[in-house]
Amino acid sequence: MIVQKYKDMLQGKSVIRQLSEFAAARGQEIGYENVFDFSLGNPSVPVPQEFTDVMIRMLQEKNPMELHGYSQSLGIPSVRDKVAASLNRRFGMNYTGNHIFMTTGAAGAIAHAVRCVAEPGDEVLTFAPYFPEYAPYINLTGAVLKVVPADTENFQINFEAFEEMLTEKVAAVLINTPNNPSGMAYSTETVKELARIMEEKQKQYGHDIFLISDEPYREIVFAGVDAPYPSAFYDNSLSCYSFSKSLSLPGERIGYVAVNPKCTDAEIISVMCSQISRGTGHNCPPSIIQLAVAEVLDLTSDLTVYETNMNILYRELTDLGFECVRPGGTFYMFPKSPEPDAAAFAEKAKKYDLILVPSDSFGVKGYFRIAYCIDTEKVERSLEAFRKLMKENY
Repeated sequence: MIVQKYKDMLQGKSVIRQLSEFAAARGQEIGYENVFDFSLGNPSVPVPQEFTDVMIRMLQEKNPMELHGYSQSLGIPSVRDKVAASLNRRFGMNYTGNHIFMTTGAAGAIAHAVRCVAEPGDEVLTFAPYFPEYAPYINLTGAVLKVVPADTENFQINFEAFEEMLTEKVAAVLINTPNNPSGMAYSTETVKELARIMEEKQKQYGHDIFLISDEPYREIVFAGVDAPYPSAFYDNSLSCYSFSKSLSLPGERIGYVAVNPKCTDAEIISVMCSQISRGTGHNCPPSIIQLAVAEVLDLTSDLTVYETNMNILYRELTDLGFECVRPGGTFYMFPKSPEPDAAAFAEKAKKYDLILVPSDSFGVKGYFRIAYCIDTEKVERSLEAFRKLMKENY
């Protein structure tokens, strides 16, 4: 007999994926260059040339078994050492290679981190708006995801609701900064207050409460924006990272868990992750990709286009009357829908070949997400479609 819960999940297909598929089908009709597809967060800038050069050099010079053979279950030791050293240089931490576990992207990192610190039945809190896949990431471990209502004034943290929901049942708090979908980065003030409350509750309840920080957009931060490294402010923290956005490598599925050296059982959590892999089927990412990213850890793709696109869209949409908190990073913005039903608004937008994601699946009603990781030329051409949409409907 097949498992019913996974069969039931077929009825809850991702809205983002559905819209992306619609955009692709519409593109076959009118040419994809004429579809303003803001649905999917797929990086639009090329990988750094240095990464390509490293791959070519390794393929030409290194032993094929080193490049294509199995690595150790925790990841290649030299790679883990280099990741730790890079984090220490950049954020003033004290990681060693023993605190790093290599994963298949940030999703793989979260899958391991949650299983390390939350038992079935435990609660994990996250903050709206949030990435919809957090629900299966958490709930399929046996833990229970609970969503703290959004602070829609600035998309920082609704601390009043957070303190109320941070009960003795909570084993972990999952944050995403800079945030998908709002584009906001939690400020130093926000992170410090989050840490203060969690430390207070740990003492009150007499058990650890871990902070799991999902950071795939860590490097996409706009000029003058305060975007601290959360693990520097809270000891019981696990940093989950992906190179998908910083190096434009989403298809390579490469990331890591970085275990704060000050957290409970810091010296064994990475080893625990290797045991978790035995049950999830994850047995470390490809050796060649681990070795390649280790050579370009302090580099990124040219990410400036995202801020350029944000400025163009933010200026035009606010001029058209949209309410929007100015993004601090990522390649997303989260304007308020001009009508309460964001899904109805997004349906109207499709008639103008604007593919926008309504906010309901992100845990907030009445907003929509724009993923502006597309060519700037296409962003500029989309403005007339937005003008027509608003003029003819609102």
